Amino acid sequence: MSATAPDTRGSWQLQVDLAGAPQESPAARLQRFREALATESARMEQAFRDGVAVEALVAGRAALVDAVLVAAWQSSAGALVDTAALVAVGGYGRGELHPGSDIDLMVLLPDTGSDGHEADIGGFITLLWDIGLEVGHSVRTVEQCAAEAGRDLSVVTTLMEARRLCGPASLVEAMLERIDPRHMWDSAAFFRGKVQEQQTRHHRYHDTGYNLEPNVKGSPGGLRDIQVIGWVAQRHYGTRRFEDLVALGVLSPGQLEIFRRGLAFLWKVRWGLHLLTGRREDRLLFDHQVRLAKLLGYEDASFTLAVEQMMQRYYRTVMELSRLNEMLLQLFEEAILQDPEARPRILNANFQVRNGFLAVRDDEVFNRDPSALMEIFLVLEQTPEIRGVAAQTIGLIKRSLHLIDEAFRQNPRNQRLFMEILRAPQGVTRQLRRMNLYGVLGLYIPAFGRIVGRMQFDLFHVYTVDAHTLFVVENLRRLALPRFDHDHPEHSHIMQALPKPEVAYLAGLFHDIAKGRGGDHSELGALDAEAFCLAHGLSPYDARLVAWLVRQHLVLSLTAQKKDISDPEVIAEFARLVGDETHLDHLYVLTVSDVRATNPKLWNSWKASLFHELYQQTRRALRRGLENPIDVDQLIDETQREARALQRTAGVEGAAAEAVWAHFTREYFLRHQPAEIAWHTGLLAAHAEDAGPLVALKAEPVSGATAVMVCSPYELDSFARVTAVLDELGLNIVDARIVPMADGRSLDTYTVLGADGSPIAEDFMDGIATRLARGLAAEDLSRVNVTRRPPRQVRAFNTPVEIRYAEDTGAGRTVLELVAADRPGLLYRVGRVFRRYRVDVRNARIATVGERAEDVFYVTDRAGHPLSPALKQELTEALTEALTEGRDNSGRRRDESGT
Repeated sequence: MSATAPDTRGSWQLQVDLAGAPQESPAARLQRFREALATESARMEQAFRDGVAVEALVAGRAALVDAVLVAAWQSSAGALVDTAALVAVGGYGRGELHPGSDIDLMVLLPDTGSDGHEADIGGFITLLWDIGLEVGHSVRTVEQCAAEAGRDLSVVTTLMEARRLCGPASLVEAMLERIDPRHMWDSAAFFRGKVQEQQTRHHRYHDTGYNLEPNVKGSPGGLRDIQVIGWVAQRHYGTRRFEDLVALGVLSPGQLEIFRRGLAFLWKVRWGLHLLTGRREDRLLFDHQVRLAKLLGYEDASFTLAVEQMMQRYYRTVMELSRLNEMLLQLFEEAILQDPEARPRILNANFQVRNGFLAVRDDEVFNRDPSALMEIFLVLEQTPEIRGVAAQTIGLIKRSLHLIDEAFRQNPRNQRLFMEILRAPQGVTRQLRRMNLYGVLGLYIPAFGRIVGRMQFDLFHVYTVDAHTLFVVENLRRLALPRFDHDHPEHSHIMQALPKPEVAYLAGLFHDIAKGRGGDHSELGALDAEAFCLAHGLSPYDARLVAWLVRQHLVLSLTAQKKDISDPEVIAEFARLVGDETHLDHLYVLTVSDVRATNPKLWNSWKASLFHELYQQTRRALRRGLENPIDVDQLIDETQREARALQRTAGVEGAAAEAVWAHFTREYFLRHQPAEIAWHTGLLAAHAEDAGPLVALKAEPVSGATAVMVCSPYELDSFARVTAVLDELGLNIVDARIVPMADGRSLDTYTVLGADGSPIAEDFMDGIATRLARGLAAEDLSRVNVTRRPPRQVRAFNTPVEIRYAEDTGAGRTVLELVAADRPGLLYRVGRVFRRYRVDVRNARIATVGERAEDVFYVTDRAGHPLSPALKQELTEALTEALTEGRDNSGRRRDESGT
């Protein structure tokens, strides 16, 4: 089925002559075909760059291949020319080809007298390969077609689109007659099969077209979804043209235009992908997105990159096509499977249920009562047995969206309905997603409408802003429902204790709503949130709480991951910012939900343990009182008391343990937990000081991480050596604590995860320890190196090096924050620069944010003092040079960062 509109600039005119001389040699014929294909393909490429309508090019490419195949067939197929039909099937059968599209071909033979032609067919296929056409072919009789189609839904679908290129038309007609729905795969069976196929395919793409590397063909809302509609319509209505569905009353003229526009845009994207890659490529990978945006004529704007503009157009297109796909499949279900005589069940003055689907009682409902555009979603929440919205009602909603204007938004009834939807005991996120899909949410909250389809060109945010936002609300909802307590028990307990969960939902809905405007999206979003909440009847306190959560939604994550939360002053500062446990509880569940919705790979046990530790320490500080912060000496005393108790249980005490503790400094006791101290003490007590470096690994079940302890003579290059070995092994370092001991040794603790954020297997730990010991023993640091290549996705980005300094005056350290392209060997290079400039690493918080490394180092000079201004300048220049070596360091403008 085709939804293409006639090209107002004319169809593609081939400018090749495929007729050869009567006595042409096979070599000359092959050369002629190759030249014709190359010449016309080059014309089409230039025409695409010049802006010729892609509809004409797609049809023109099919016409070109038609001409080449027919000429090749007639010159090489011998006696088959008169007895067999050459048939285009699949997408090629629809007359649609892109530069790298599959060319699906069938040689259709009569049921009798079809033996003995293998050589002719083989010669034909060989010729095609020699020409440069990669053809997928089958050879079948009419009877074989019928048998295969009867068994396989994909085969009957392919054959439905058969188009004769040459040969007896009667053969093709006979084949189409045999696979007619009267004989196999009637409308009902075919519809059920195609719906199941689509559901399975959507699951492969996580049921969203909003992945940041979508498949233009297979993802939800992509080309395959359009084809599914065409196949079902062809099977049921017997038409291959979308235009005919308008005449049948299935599609409106406006919906047909949406299909045409959407198809043309997706074709343009796909054609461009094939040109850029020189092959069939349907994935919008990061590697291609920037170049494709340039090819399609997009340019960077003030606050939006060209690639982001292109991808927003893509996401909004697939959203529209997804909405039409849902509506038409629902309409087909009503026409094919449901009882047209079923009596409706009246719900209220506006709505009724027929065949399990919610429908308006008449076509004037929304004109008569615009509030019904909001009410319909509340009815769906209140009547969970309803399977969905009837197709005609979905179409009516779309045609009534103009009613959602400023008066609609200011109407107290609509405001009350929206809050009832948000406070409903079930179905909240399902209906918010439906509101977004139908276009209602973005009109009711215009600021939300501006983030629909907005992507951020990085590896950190794997969903568009609107999709991410609704995932945040979904995560909060799951925490609020007791049946999901097993997923995140602590967070669920806190969420369910909140007196007004809608406060958290509104914070989730608004936390990123100002992205893309320029400036601080947290501040701008807070203003939007407070105004919305006050207009919707929240108390001034609750409105200010929502605004505060939006304004501060990044602070808990940043504090936990970038600051030294073993420092009591860091906890006291954060507690002062939070102010009370109510704000802390709301911020905690919002942060957890936000991070989990940003990227599925971000959340792991280590991150959960960091957030938990910050939450618990802040809660403790708030309960002590902000005017009564914990005393450092008291904290050390408590830590030592707990550590001694653990050591006694493990049998580690007496003179040996005291001798180890004699070398521990106050800094050591401040920066380690009692369990770590007991573990270190036991290892060091059993290790002779002259036995060389001590390396030990221990799984941390709570955090899911592995602690790597290294005790060695104090050397400035130990950081570079250890990080190089761990990096080369593909391990993910998330934390490093380097603490000098009183006896001249250094006790370093690295927290490590697997490359995918998972715990490290126990049987791998001995090998890690061996490699570390070898690396520490190497005489020359240059022998310790990292040779792994960066991942494909990371190579698609150019991240400029950024270095910022701050002073940790309480601890006498300089805080160096580094942003750079994340790549293997980064920490090794940093460590070598630190060694050259005699800079001592005391602590490091290592974070990978998509393609960016955002690492924080707490450093001193060799004398233990903060870095001087001159040393900072030298260090900045050296680090920038080391981390841009061999790379194009052209940065791309970003207007904001964070989750």
